[in-house]
Amino acid sequence: MKKIINPDKNKWEEILRRPTKSVEDVEKTVYQIFGEVKSKGNEAVAKYTQLFDGISLETEIVSEEEIKAAETKISEELKEAINLAKNNIERFHAAQETDKVSVETTPGVHCWQEKKAIQKIGLYIPGGTAPLFSTILMLAVPAKLAGCEEIVLCSPPDKKGELNPAILYTANLCGVSKIFKVGGIQAIAALTFGTETIPKVYKIFGPGNQFVTVAKQLATKYNVAIDMPAGPSELLVVADESANAAFVASDLLSQAEHGIDSQVILISLSEPFLEDVEKEIIKQLPELPRNEIAKAAMENSRLIVVKDEQEALEMINEYGPEHFIICLKNEDVFIDGIINAGSVFIGNFTPESAGDYASGTNHTLPTNGYAKQYSGVNLDSFMRAVTFQRISEEGIKNIGSAIELMAEAEGLQAHKNAVTLRLNSLK
Repeated sequence: MKKIINPDKNKWEEILRRPTKSVEDVEKTVYQIFGEVKSKGNEAVAKYTQLFDGISLETEIVSEEEIKAAETKISEELKEAINLAKNNIERFHAAQETDKVSVETTPGVHCWQEKKAIQKIGLYIPGGTAPLFSTILMLAVPAKLAGCEEIVLCSPPDKKGELNPAILYTANLCGVSKIFKVGGIQAIAALTFGTETIPKVYKIFGPGNQFVTVAKQLATKYNVAIDMPAGPSELLVVADESANAAFVASDLLSQAEHGIDSQVILISLSEPFLEDVEKEIIKQLPELPRNEIAKAAMENSRLIVVKDEQEALEMINEYGPEHFIICLKNEDVFIDGIINAGSVFIGNFTPESAGDYASGTNHTLPTNGYAKQYSGVNLDSFMRAVTFQRISEEGIKNIGSAIELMAEAEGLQAHKNAVTLRLNSLK
């Protein structure tokens, strides 16, 4: 852990740099796999599943029997927890639904906007040592609320060629259409191009490592949309002596255990408080099953002391954290002043884990500073706004001459003629 006291502003960029590889470092591999999946379909998917996941599958399709068996493999307590989270996520995302917007902009000119669901979406769910079944709730629940017709899920198989039963249970609970045992770059490529068994989709959602992130960005070159660039997880906490140092340490470690390329940052006006948190991290870290991962991630962490609240706020907005915890006496300064953050957690009893699982907000959030440009996933992420207009004879008379003048000024005579012919027909 690196402790930094009152850094000069010209050092901020270096201090706040993420521990991510450049696109160039992984792009060559992504392009190669995309090319093979595009030309060879399932054959290429199987090749890279064997290479990266160490398993050769008879089929990548998850059967109904596997889904039914998964339901018996998880406890009733976990099922209840998943259902509680699902209900909260449904409640929060259902509240985001908006009515049709309709207005007569000029007499005789009626314009309106309606939301239409994206028909085919793909969900990428990380597996491995941390099978993120909670991400299915965050993606499939709003997708169903939006009315998406086809929801295709890909997740990497384990060494036995299986998916975690909680992934299968949650996917089935949330109405996922098809489930495939495919991970990594090859999964994103399969969803982009389609294969003999995996459908091509219109938009891909879900987090992943840096290879998956670059793969999603490449998918956009082939007319497939993505939720956002979402790479390694990150957390920034601003806290003072009113915060509980043990709580803050636990929050920092909760993000650090995601992966060795995760980053956590604590900003405070109090150096003694930073020292208290550091002691708690040292105390809690050995107790974690994923302590080696968390320890490696903590090498990328920063403990920063700044001179005042305004400097802290400016630094936080410059960083644009995925997750942002506010835990200090004068919290309103940061609640009102935060501009660039994916999701905000306020107070001693609002752990970041709540947003990850069951409070109701979405945990699929922009990382790597993209909170400056992107929102986290929400109901509108699964929809498009389509505009309509109907113009009467009165309406075309009211706006026709303006259209003619503007079209002529731009040198687009055919545009002008389309109006002129109509106006002449009404004389």
